[in-house]
Amino acid sequence: MERVYNFSAGPSMLPLEVLEKAGKEMTNYGEAGMSVMEMSHRSKDFDNIIKEAEALFRELMNIPDNYKVLFLQGGGSTQFAMVPLNLMRNSKKADYIVTGQWAKKAMTEAKKFGDIRVVATSEPDVYTYIPKVKKEDFREDADYVYITANNTIYGTRYPYIPDTGDIPLVADMSSNILSQEYDISKFGLIFAGAQKNIGPAGLVVAAIREDLIGFAPENCPTMLNYKTQADNDSLYNTPPTYSIYFAKLVFEWVKSKGGVKELQKINERKAAKLYDAIDRSELFNCPVNKEDRSLMNVVFVTGNADLDKKFVAEAKAAGLVNLGGHRTVGGMRASIYNAMPEEGVDALIAFMEKFEAENK
Repeated sequence: MERVYNFSAGPSMLPLEVLEKAGKEMTNYGEAGMSVMEMSHRSKDFDNIIKEAEALFRELMNIPDNYKVLFLQGGGSTQFAMVPLNLMRNSKKADYIVTGQWAKKAMTEAKKFGDIRVVATSEPDVYTYIPKVKKEDFREDADYVYITANNTIYGTRYPYIPDTGDIPLVADMSSNILSQEYDISKFGLIFAGAQKNIGPAGLVVAAIREDLIGFAPENCPTMLNYKTQADNDSLYNTPPTYSIYFAKLVFEWVKSKGGVKELQKINERKAAKLYDAIDRSELFNCPVNKEDRSLMNVVFVTGNADLDKKFVAEAKAAGLVNLGGHRTVGGMRASIYNAMPEEGVDALIAFMEKFEAENK
């Protein structure tokens, strides 16, 4: 069977060139005589892999020198606890902007550790927009402010970086990491689960400003303390070695494409094509506020649940798979991460036009 166009929200499509390279190196990496999955995380070969991965990530994201890059485990959801455990250092207060299910879960988890306030939320409108906030909306003594930069389920992204003044800004970038340029100096901490734009599930990449490290309470679990990870260069215990290796290959691929700046141009073009097709359609509709629409996750509906299911089924038969919306909202969702070629978006648009013509 030929490869399909995989629009899954995650684990998601990976660059074919990277998969092929990983395949060639599967049983013998370099001169090691073994797979990366077999080698010690203390070996010279793996030491080179993780150092190259960090250097590439720093270069691609333009991460300042006073930030530590960490390769962590536990998925983005573990960060929901790790962030408050480490960053609630003074007032034990934090302000959250809730723009979707993952931000809400992060906020709920943080409530176990301190005084959490929801500064703004779009929940009453089914998370179809990003609330506008200003510096004065945040508590002056908050230890940090938390946002989810891109919302996979609802198809929104922040069109701006909230101004939090001197309060550290934390951003979950799991679904838009490496897809657009950011000024990392505006954040105290960013993190991203790998399974969207970086590689296999199981790895989390984080960048944290050094002055935020070392303030976890004494009863903080050792593995959940950023200082543990930073002091040991992400090698306190056995890390997800193969996922880190694969991330390195993806970082090399991103660099070969011209870096994040060039991929952002491609992503903007892909998303614009798809949104234009939806907006001119008489059958499909995107419920998201236009200025807040995600570049990575495009949601749309017909307004008829049975017709939505028919679309997803017929698209799958046509080699366009995983287009069903999240189970909590239904409809359709096309995740068009970095690895999705423009031809895949073109194929989806052509199918949508055909489907509309046949289902008027």
